[in-house]
Amino acid sequence: MQGANLQIPYLSFVIGHSSLVIFHWFSVFSARLEWLRRALAGPRNLALQAILSGALMLCLCDNAQATGSKTLSWGGDAEGGAPFQFQDPREPSRIIGFEVDIADAIGRVLGIPVQFVQNQWDGLIPGLDRGNYDMVVSGLEITPDRAQVVLFSRPYYVTFEQLAVRADDHSINSLDDCKAKTLGTLKGSLAQRILEARGNIRVLSYDGQINAYEDLLNGRLDGVLMDHIIALYNVAPLPQLKMTGPPVGRLEYGIAVRKGDEDLLAGINGALDKIIASGELRRILENWNLWTSQCAEYFNDREPSSARAEAYHAYLEERTGTVSFVARVKRYATYIPLLGRGALVTLELSLFAMTLAVFLGLLLALTRLYGPAPVRLAAGAYVESIRGTPLLIQLFLIFYGLPHIGIRFTPPIAAILGLGLNYSAYEAENYRAGIQSIPRTQMEAALALGMTRLQALRHVIVPQALRLVIPPVTNDFIALLKDSSLVSVITMVELTKAYSQLASMHYDYLGIGLLAAAMYFLIGLPFVRLARLAERRFIPDQQLHTAGAKQRQAA
Repeated sequence: MQGANLQIPYLSFVIGHSSLVIFHWFSVFSARLEWLRRALAGPRNLALQAILSGALMLCLCDNAQATGSKTLSWGGDAEGGAPFQFQDPREPSRIIGFEVDIADAIGRVLGIPVQFVQNQWDGLIPGLDRGNYDMVVSGLEITPDRAQVVLFSRPYYVTFEQLAVRADDHSINSLDDCKAKTLGTLKGSLAQRILEARGNIRVLSYDGQINAYEDLLNGRLDGVLMDHIIALYNVAPLPQLKMTGPPVGRLEYGIAVRKGDEDLLAGINGALDKIIASGELRRILENWNLWTSQCAEYFNDREPSSARAEAYHAYLEERTGTVSFVARVKRYATYIPLLGRGALVTLELSLFAMTLAVFLGLLLALTRLYGPAPVRLAAGAYVESIRGTPLLIQLFLIFYGLPHIGIRFTPPIAAILGLGLNYSAYEAENYRAGIQSIPRTQMEAALALGMTRLQALRHVIVPQALRLVIPPVTNDFIALLKDSSLVSVITMVELTKAYSQLASMHYDYLGIGLLAAAMYFLIGLPFVRLARLAERRFIPDQQLHTAGAKQRQAA
């Protein structure tokens, strides 16, 4: 008889209870917003109003241009370093590089403004396929396998692979001397295929070019094989390294567009033809010290070069110049706005994702405890499958996988969904443990007083459970805050990505790393303190402990 009284319609329970919880928190949030609006009213707080409005727009809007403004967007990875596209050491908010100059020149010829879109290098083609940008200009080698999935323009640069070793190592003078040695290279590059084809070399692949040369410098590698253009900009500033051996292979860089964009490809090829014929492409390459005999042969332009590589020498001066302590501190100060912008993105993504995780987690916990058997099994399967697979793979599936079945999300929405859905599984277990820790006698007492089960859950069980799970939920939020660094793989530039880009400019991973770590600490600290206050306010044991402490102090 008692079991029959405990049965309620499942759907009405879930919908009704979730609606009540959401309505309650929405009411509280709305009241706080109204208070905040009144507090910010007036001319003295215009700046703060603008900051809050900008933060909201940054989270809710994509990075696309306003409707009606046509731009030619191109994808690249600024973390890859010089000379492709990288942050200007003198003005870190500005992206420079020879490919930036080429993209700008193409835009001028076509009469269309160009827009750079940041994306991780190994995700550039998937990002192009899902429509994040119109073309890829990022040292992309023209290879048969890539030509099967994208369309390539005519080459805009021709080069070769170059071996680099430590300056005091005289045992390696070519690839033939690298048997049983450990060599580093870029992931997915032609150099990696060349090394793996030899079979007697241990190959380590890297996402970025700078880390490989750092490991060579620190003795973790015996050599690095990368494009000559990369070796030129990473070996020349370091007297501890040297280039050795003859040129290896031949490779061509091309601009990639989606299959089906033949009109765009024709326009790009036409623009390249014009800047080649006018000599602008050569002037760009000479400015960055990239005009080689291979380029002269391919472009049929064998005139001797007399131009000084201004951009190249400016880069060397920044890399090799001695920096005083005061100058270094001033440089760090210029990085704070960029890191702060990344920290704002991190905080926004974390707050929205945790909100989704909290409500969905509560719904899953109630479903697993009180739903009918099939729905309980489905909720349990969801929780276990989400907890049993890496967050990175889930982000890839949401951002790159779903477009294949016609479902597309902007990067911010995909990031919030990925983080929120992942952490909802963990929050579901927190809430389930909290609800089950409440003595069953309280539910029985509530039913004996005439409450329905929904009323008992709403007024008796769930409020107590929510108080008990404050500590683990706080821990999960801090963990989510740090896991948000993974969203850089779906074109989001958050705090960790901003740190990587800045550190790659000066090889300064220690100082900038400490600065980024301090920002993570400052972001998380207020929430930890708020959680401590909430524990003392809402958890009974903490209330008794606080009251006892006050009594002892009074005595």
